[in-house]
Amino acid sequence: MTRPTVPARRLDLVEVLHGREVADPYRWLEDAHSAETREWSSAQQRLARRHLDALPGRDRLAGRLGELLATGSVGAPAWRAGRPFWTRRSPGQEHPVLLTREPDGRDRVLLDPTALDPTGATTLDAWAPSKEGTRLAYQLSSGGDEESLLHVLDVASGERLDGPVDRCRYSPVAWVPGGDAFFYVRRLPPGDVPPGEEQFHRRVFRHVVGSSPEDDALVWGDGLDPTNYYGCSVSPCGRWLLVTAGAGTAPREDVWLFDLAGDATPAEVQVGVDARCSPEVSRDGRLWLLTDRDAPRGRLCVADPTTPQDWTTVVAQDPEAVLEDVAVLEDGVLAVLRSRHALSEVVLRSPDGERPVALPEPGTVTGLASEPEGGSRVWFGVTGPTTPSQVLEMDAADGATVVWADTPGAVRLAPVTSSLGATTSADGTTVRFTVLSPTGAPDEPRPTVLYGYGGFGVPLTPAWNAAALAWVEAGGVWVVANLRGGSEEGEAWHRAGMRAHKQNVFDDFAAVADALVRDGWTTPDRLGIYGGSNGGLLVGAALTQRPDAYAAVVCSAPLLDMVRYEQFGLGRTWNDEYGSAADPDELGWLLAYSPYHRVQAGTAYPAVLFTVFEGDSRVDPLHARKTCAALQAATTADAPVLLRAERDVGHGARSVSRSIGLTVDVLSFLAAHTGLALPR
Repeated sequence: MTRPTVPARRLDLVEVLHGREVADPYRWLEDAHSAETREWSSAQQRLARRHLDALPGRDRLAGRLGELLATGSVGAPAWRAGRPFWTRRSPGQEHPVLLTREPDGRDRVLLDPTALDPTGATTLDAWAPSKEGTRLAYQLSSGGDEESLLHVLDVASGERLDGPVDRCRYSPVAWVPGGDAFFYVRRLPPGDVPPGEEQFHRRVFRHVVGSSPEDDALVWGDGLDPTNYYGCSVSPCGRWLLVTAGAGTAPREDVWLFDLAGDATPAEVQVGVDARCSPEVSRDGRLWLLTDRDAPRGRLCVADPTTPQDWTTVVAQDPEAVLEDVAVLEDGVLAVLRSRHALSEVVLRSPDGERPVALPEPGTVTGLASEPEGGSRVWFGVTGPTTPSQVLEMDAADGATVVWADTPGAVRLAPVTSSLGATTSADGTTVRFTVLSPTGAPDEPRPTVLYGYGGFGVPLTPAWNAAALAWVEAGGVWVVANLRGGSEEGEAWHRAGMRAHKQNVFDDFAAVADALVRDGWTTPDRLGIYGGSNGGLLVGAALTQRPDAYAAVVCSAPLLDMVRYEQFGLGRTWNDEYGSAADPDELGWLLAYSPYHRVQAGTAYPAVLFTVFEGDSRVDPLHARKTCAALQAATTADAPVLLRAERDVGHGARSVSRSIGLTVDVLSFLAAHTGLALPR
């Protein structure tokens, strides 16, 4: 196979940063609007399409992915005054729709993003029903930009009552009783902030439905860190407002409690403490705090809102399992969700002890939802490697579960086996992984995909994955690694893979790759690696640190220039995770692994596919452009280095048809370069 390429002009640009010489030969590719960048990018797109469109098995693969995704999805309900609100995607639908259930038992669609925009480019980013269930705040964005516009509708009539309110990206909505007003988060106008900081400077406001948002009362945020993200919630009685603040993605929160019946001065619940804290005032009037303060695997505390700094531990830290969620039920019963080595477990905790709740298969539980008015019932989503999403209803009286909402569609699966593995990383740490493989297949090395993330405390847990199932049905092996940087083993596990310790993540990934070869699952010439966003950084580092260990790399929406990442998109909000090039010591951390800067001329690199999304407002596609140019110029191998760009989508949600198109390109590329013969 002849390696395709598009030559890129190379600059003789070297900067001296804190005494270090840092080369940046492709900086001109940062400017997406220049004629030269547009011409180069168009040529890269033509090159990628010629290669990808010629790969075998694409039509059959697209059809199978469509069948697997036609199972649809269903989410756990939010209950308001006896009325549930939930999302469901049925076969044939491009996006999940938001439903409610009428008193007569009839389900009714409240919001359908595809009906609002038949192109499929509009997504439902968030929604929040009022406490009485009579009004709904919802947020929409288009083209993948995640710039949510907030609206309010009347639940009974479907009539829009308010909006759009702009600058509401990542905004929570906290309704006050009665549904006439809510607290929410909005960025300041662009003209009121320094140039380049338009994505920051959020504030908490109080909005009266139907009034101009420009008249909203400022509640909190002036004078605080401009990168703060805020959360807010109002107690069922309406007296207490809780506000949380975290600088960017830092793993810590400040928490304040406002007495809406008193003066405007908030009480400090937790300020200046290096710990996460998720607070809620429940219907019993108590302040509940889910925190990793003095407990990296999490504990649950309770306090009186009038003395909110006096915490009493109710659920202590487990020595192995991570506390993820708690639902407060009647008669002193708690439904407790934990994750043990990335597998979910639910227990009912009462004054008499704990009772485990039976789950359909080892997998993932998503959320615990109870009725705000009280009761013994709780709802939660479940999924697993061979189980599409379902919602179970459990009654704490006996711990029995029934299916409240089943998977909307059905599909027949080829036999698939899920197994757990473990290996030892470079420093002796045990790293776990999950393997999906064809049941009953001969015990021999197979084309294998190793997927990972390893950052921001994001856990990778077993779930229905159409791409993985299609790959395994074709005869391959799919592996998900639980790396440091995630939260599979708690906050200490996260911090062992961030900042100065980021190399641990890459060492963990390499250890899993080596274990797959050592244990006979695959060989280096049959091993592909895949990751997106922070996972794109992961596979970019793996590619440049050990190019001979992999046959193919798919690097999606990646961070790759770690010297300049803070200057684009939301990069400034991530410096607590990675470090900052403005600090001389932290620049050293970043340069030690920055994939763009580690590309070496004269190296035989494996096949590489970069996938980027032009609507991405989190990770700028410039990272992939610059690194693609560097790899194409540097590699001595015949394997292709390709850049696939997609318009009108971004970093987050996308339509089903767009997902199928992307996955076909990714899997057919991995198959072609690891030797997997896709069915034709």
